[in-house]
Amino acid sequence: MELKGKRVLVFGSGISGIAAAKLLCKVQAVPVIYDGNTKADKAGIIEKTGQDIQVILGELAKEEIEQIDLVVMSPGVPTDIPLVDTFRECQIPVWGEIELAYEMSKGSVLAITGTNGKTTTTALLGQIMQDYCKEVYVVGNIGTPYTSIAMDTTGEAVTVAEISSFQLETIEEFHPKVSAILNITPDHLNRHHTMEEYIRVKELITKNQTSEDLCVLNYEDEVLREFASTLKTKVLFFSSVHILERGIYYQDGTIWLQTPQEKIMVVNVDDLKLLGMHNYENVMAAVAMAYGAGVPMDSIRKTVCAFTSVEHRIEYVTEKNGVTYYNDSKGTNPDAAIKGIQAMNRPTYLIGGGYDKDSDYTEWIQAFDGKVKCLVLIGQTREKIEKTAHDCGFMDTLLADNLEEAVKICADKAKAGEAVLLSPACASWGQFENYEIRGKMFKEYVQNL
Repeated sequence: MELKGKRVLVFGSGISGIAAAKLLCKVQAVPVIYDGNTKADKAGIIEKTGQDIQVILGELAKEEIEQIDLVVMSPGVPTDIPLVDTFRECQIPVWGEIELAYEMSKGSVLAITGTNGKTTTTALLGQIMQDYCKEVYVVGNIGTPYTSIAMDTTGEAVTVAEISSFQLETIEEFHPKVSAILNITPDHLNRHHTMEEYIRVKELITKNQTSEDLCVLNYEDEVLREFASTLKTKVLFFSSVHILERGIYYQDGTIWLQTPQEKIMVVNVDDLKLLGMHNYENVMAAVAMAYGAGVPMDSIRKTVCAFTSVEHRIEYVTEKNGVTYYNDSKGTNPDAAIKGIQAMNRPTYLIGGGYDKDSDYTEWIQAFDGKVKCLVLIGQTREKIEKTAHDCGFMDTLLADNLEEAVKICADKAKAGEAVLLSPACASWGQFENYEIRGKMFKEYVQNL
């Protein structure tokens, strides 16, 4: 779509919305930022764009809708609300900010989705590509909006993108050269309503891929194993359990790549700085994508061995009085938080709870496996999780009013040789704007002990 002179409604005034509006200005479209929150700071929004942009708060008038040529949705705005239905009834195209960025960018895209592991895999793949290629951008949910760099890309660019289910809902032409779906476990059911819909949206990452492209999938995920048979792309599996006839797999402390021609030793996991089988899976996915994108294994191996963990993902914070503190604020759902517990190698005081995404916490509690000495709970879900814990026979629970109090409780109780882990199994909303702020505050509370 030619956007010059077009009136484009940017739905949402957060980081993604601001970046989308700036990009629209660059291509000489006429952006209008819309936010249903009447208390939003209109002057502040305009200031962030650096342009004299129209901002509409509250209700969107019919006459405004009639003037719109295109809607660009921010990821945080649901696509099944009545206003979005109205746009579609009026035959106004509805894009996501990922679609807008893709339409305005050049070069090739390597895109990653999945319930857990996206950020680590994206950061690692981004580093592998940066160490080998001249022009690489790492974008998406990882922190840099894709729209903010789209106009900077050239035909030689490689864009590594972390893509959420929210962003995949609104793609049209988005076409990665290499895609990956790391895993699919229940998450965001308050947004997608059913597991079937969540799976459908995740699988959209392959929507426009062809037989020339590659999709990397987790062999241990039954849904993805079945999905592979429906794809027209080339498929490369990774596995933490099975030895694959073709693909990348873990066996006895070593990661191997089996091609039709040869068996290649990728890395011994003792040489990695990342801990835990879930991270070995992230490594396998990133290696498979990079190899599929043409990066030599020697270059891949060098980067993988030097790579350290991502902030907020089982991140070592400090040791105080012999107690080790870990920040796993990125553990925003039960399955991610299970990985946090599994990585612990000592008795652990666990801080959990937060915003309720309609998750079930039974498997998380059952995964404690004798490692958790006490579960300290905060946020909207604290009573719900405590009841689940007690129903599972885990009785060592305490309720705290906030994260700072939870840290103090754990510090008072933990002894030398033990650990304190923030791995909430819940989103941060209601207490913190996002998981990054939650993790930063945790680290600050720990350092102030």
